[in-house]
Amino acid sequence: MHTVHVQIVRFTDSRVPGWVECMLRDAAGREWNLADKMPVFTDAPLDADSRYPQPGVVACEIVRAWTDERGRTRCTIDTERPWGVSTGHGETQFEVFIEQITTDEA
Repeated sequence: MHTVHVQIVRFTDSRVPGWVECMLRDAAGREWNLADKMPVFTDAPLDADSRYPQPGVVACEIVRAWTDERGRTRCTIDTERPWGVSTGHGETQFEVFIEQITTDEA
């Protein structure tokens, strides 16, 4: 499974298991807000009193990868699968640098 790095910026709801808002920065520097249940982004025991931002990840699929004119590897990712994570406006595809992606072989 692939994951992309995000910053957990706030705790939003204490309903079990807790809800958080995250920020994903794309290759153009644009910030995207994603919100979901805390375990979607981290195993850390966060709550309203935790210090933010905190590191997190969100599972994603790599849709396309290429090397740009500066020799940097970029990719389009989709966060729809496996957990259905999207922005408040429904966006699930983002262009990021390959360095933002981690592959878990488990």
